[in-house]
Amino acid sequence: MEKKSIKSEHGIIYYWIGGNKNEDASCIIFTHGMTADHTMFDMQVGYFGEKYKIITWDMPLHGESRPYDNFSYYNVAYELKNILDVEKVDKVILVGQSMGGYVCQEFAIQYPEKVKAFVAVDTNPFGHYYYSKWERYILTKVGIMSSWLPYSLLVKSIAKGATKTEYAYENLYNAVSKLSKKEIIFIINMGYGGFLKRKETIKFDFPVLLVVGDSDNTGYVKKYNFKWSKHEGYHLEIITNAAHNSNVDNHVEFNKVTEKFLSKL
Repeated sequence: MEKKSIKSEHGIIYYWIGGNKNEDASCIIFTHGMTADHTMFDMQVGYFGEKYKIITWDMPLHGESRPYDNFSYYNVAYELKNILDVEKVDKVILVGQSMGGYVCQEFAIQYPEKVKAFVAVDTNPFGHYYYSKWERYILTKVGIMSSWLPYSLLVKSIAKGATKTEYAYENLYNAVSKLSKKEIIFIINMGYGGFLKRKETIKFDFPVLLVVGDSDNTGYVKKYNFKWSKHEGYHLEIITNAAHNSNVDNHVEFNKVTEKFLSKL
């Protein structure tokens, strides 16, 4: 994977590109979750790289894409569009985990003509329809509650709460520990705050696959995905022996499920 960067008025964004070099190869861009980085998809890069052009990136405020001013999902979607424009990618397959799924949804709202399909990994749907007033209220307090924890405990609790396997734990721990406590709390506040701004439900016209780990105990992600699947008719796959970072916990099963979905496009 070749490391590259783009610069906008808000900061420098780092991304990695590789995989199939044929001009007619479809492109997958993988967008990681809250406090993670591009290495979350290391087990997908090699697997899908033979057939697809692959792009991973450090979302603004994460990994090497720091510092970044004026974070919003609208701005992050624009940065993603800039990467695709630089790489001359007209249509892309979006794979987004957790917060990365919010970025993908915003991108699809802003640039629907550029989306070929969307794989939503342990993420939640936009729209207040899916959430009670109490659940929305709790989301606004996650940052405050997280700030009560000592830094070392905060890092460990984030990594432990989202993973089931040792490999997945180490992967997330390494990413989170690069961030300061102030950065972590800011990401949490920006992540959930921006998510709640989208009040309307969104119906996408391209194929969508929902993927959730069977042991995902982060909030009510599983419940929301069952409701999302029922409301919009999107196919839902449950990944066994996997928590919130299901593509990392059980990459073998995740890769097969995703490959089957993509083969039908």
